[in-house]
Amino acid sequence: MKFAIIKERKNPPDRRVVFPPKMLIEMQEKFPEAQIVVEKSDIRFFTDEQYAKVGFLPVDDVSNCDVMIGVKEVPLDALIPNKKYFFFSHTIKKQPYNRKLLQTILDKNIEMFDHEVITKASGSRLIGFGRYAGIVGAYNGFIAYGKKHHTWSLPKAENVPDLAGMKTELDKITIPKMKICLTGNGKVAYGAQEILEHLNIKKVSVDDYLNKEFNEAVYCMLGILDYNKRKDGKKLDKYDLYNNPEQYESDFMRFAKVTDYFIAGHFYGDGAPYLFTREDAKHPDFKIKLVADVSCDIDGPVATTIRPSTIADPIYGYNPQTEQEVDFKEDNAIVVMAVDNLPCELPKDASEGFAEMFLKHVIPAFFNNDADGILERSRMTKNGKLTERYAYLQDYVDGKGY
Repeated sequence: MKFAIIKERKNPPDRRVVFPPKMLIEMQEKFPEAQIVVEKSDIRFFTDEQYAKVGFLPVDDVSNCDVMIGVKEVPLDALIPNKKYFFFSHTIKKQPYNRKLLQTILDKNIEMFDHEVITKASGSRLIGFGRYAGIVGAYNGFIAYGKKHHTWSLPKAENVPDLAGMKTELDKITIPKMKICLTGNGKVAYGAQEILEHLNIKKVSVDDYLNKEFNEAVYCMLGILDYNKRKDGKKLDKYDLYNNPEQYESDFMRFAKVTDYFIAGHFYGDGAPYLFTREDAKHPDFKIKLVADVSCDIDGPVATTIRPSTIADPIYGYNPQTEQEVDFKEDNAIVVMAVDNLPCELPKDASEGFAEMFLKHVIPAFFNNDADGILERSRMTKNGKLTERYAYLQDYVDGKGY
């Protein structure tokens, strides 16, 4: 089996890679029968010279390889027919902007394996960049706070060498008294929590957060039933919410009344209640002044997120009364950080973390006859057709309603 680490060609450029040089060494040691080829790239965080130094001399042409491994979508004209590809295709939710990509994958008889659906049998994801999205999102929130209040000036995450460098910068600031609310219980939320813990911000219970005053910065971490409640008042488990979202309504306003900085690290399921609406944000008791929306669902469950922001310009203001974007420095503006590609700002650490998971869970499947069904579950296309698991995408491919 011949594997290619392909060049990222999507714009804006993404400096991440699935396998940094040191992880290719480990892969070769664990699977000596694997042949590994690196495509030349002038944008990766890890240079061609670094790969060459450890014995993987980058090449111009990888068309003789069997498995192409990348991060972001591959441009249509760069897709090589009759190959296996791994990347984030952003098609599993029928995203209109990538319909042509999936059509081309089928036309070129490509076997597509989407990183997003590399899962355990239970359905939980095995790999991803979520931790680094949470880390950078929380950090960017503190950048925004410093800019808004003129208290400190932190460098952009993309301008520090790595996570260790980011934490060194955080060591230079002192967090004032504030209440920070963090939603979620997955990799994104735990990544954000990593930053809060590094800053020695005290974690408190939901009850204490809602009802007590503190003379220091504190945070609470909310599960899905902390900010949603059944309309009939019954107390049920989270699975009831997953299965019957229409029976629930938001209970987030009780947190919005006491929160200064909100970090949205949750997964939002279709049909679930919005956390807060534009009308909620107009309420005189709505206290949130800073939102780091790592989840970044546009015009959705977090009403202040009216557009994605960018790494180049990560912060904007939202006027709750006019429902319009304004300068974040305005007195009545809620500061919003809604960058939708946060892990790109930590390409070194994000790549190394992703590689560890990919090497642990995916590569072995090529040499153990896919004993755990990893490849089978993540294979979206085969022989020019959608696989059974992804047959629901057929109307999307056919353009019906798109």
